[in-house]
Amino acid sequence: MSETQKKAYLVPNAIAPGQTVTIDPERCIACNKCTTKCRMQTVLPNPERGKPPLVVYPDECWFCGLCVEACPTSAIEMHYPINQRLFFKRKTTGEIFRIDGPNSPPQSYFEPPIGK
Repeated sequence: MSETQKKAYLVPNAIAPGQTVTIDPERCIACNKCTTKCRMQTVLPNPERGKPPLVVYPDECWFCGLCVEACPTSAIEMHYPINQRLFFKRKTTGEIFRIDGPNSPPQSYFEPPIGK
């Protein structure tokens, strides 16, 4: 390979800190609606008929929540990564908020140096 050619590298997704999706076997009716909605095929039908779907390749989950939305019995719970569970707190009032949420502060906390 010459110096002008570029190499491509395949890099896996960051590993999630645990299960991304859990399915409650007591509530699941094995309808497999979640498996048809999953964009990344993280939730797949169980080969054993009548059993809850299987969560495979959890690191590939996009956290879109379509499986949770499709479940008629609310048997699926999504566990978002830590960076999606963060919040911010105002020093002056102690109010907790999220960026781009209602009543969120401006994007910059710094005052412009000129032309206040």
